[in-house]
Amino acid sequence: MTAPVFVVEDFQAGGGGRYVLDGPEGRHAVSVKRLRAGEDVVLTDGSGRWADCVVLDTEGKDRLILQLDSVHEEPAEQPRVTVVQALPKGDRGELAVETMTETGVDAIVPWAASRCITQWKGERGQKALGKWRATAREAGKQSRRVRFPEVAEAATTKQVAALLAGADFAAVLHESGDTPLATADLPATGEIVLVVGPEGGVAPEELALFEEAGAQPYRLGRSVLRTSTAGTAAAAVLLARTGRWS
Repeated sequence: MTAPVFVVEDFQAGGGGRYVLDGPEGRHAVSVKRLRAGEDVVLTDGSGRWADCVVLDTEGKDRLILQLDSVHEEPAEQPRVTVVQALPKGDRGELAVETMTETGVDAIVPWAASRCITQWKGERGQKALGKWRATAREAGKQSRRVRFPEVAEAATTKQVAALLAGADFAAVLHESGDTPLATADLPATGEIVLVVGPEGGVAPEELALFEEAGAQPYRLGRSVLRTSTAGTAAAAVLLARTGRWS
């Protein structure tokens, strides 16, 4: 099994490469994971910088003493995959973020589609966004990633259209699509942007705007997936087709 991942802000080690992991991450390592001397761990800033470490000792209930010798940089993968996720009801948004993170998407853009029952406004919207970002962070750790997906501010339909216009490959999951996503001609580098609509579907005027921006409708298969699972299934297709899962 791969080593557990912990998030840090910096990699400043003391003399001899001695590094102290404390705070909430240290507490989780010592009191929950119950790590002991000789075990391996990975530290990361979630943005691609990471270090392999070995546990030297523990202090109290929240301090893990590590041997840290060198820091590495993981380059961003290509092509970059961004999923525009319409806002689902309840906690299904966190489910979508969790599974897309585990699958390997690079960025997630919450989208306030016209047919979304859930709307992010004011303090409630900021709280929901915070939950999505916290979910991405925890799922990134769980799936042993060192580069976590970015979770953007909620986007309007016009902002999504602008994002699609700048993509090297832009797609909207929609039942009107004649081409299966599994057979789409995908770029080897650049930006892939995929739009996942709400439970009520992408509205005709939204689909028209996205098509004007250069996005085409694609279908996944014969079955209709829920919005909270469609993005994960589609991302798996893209990552396999582009060779990122090779």
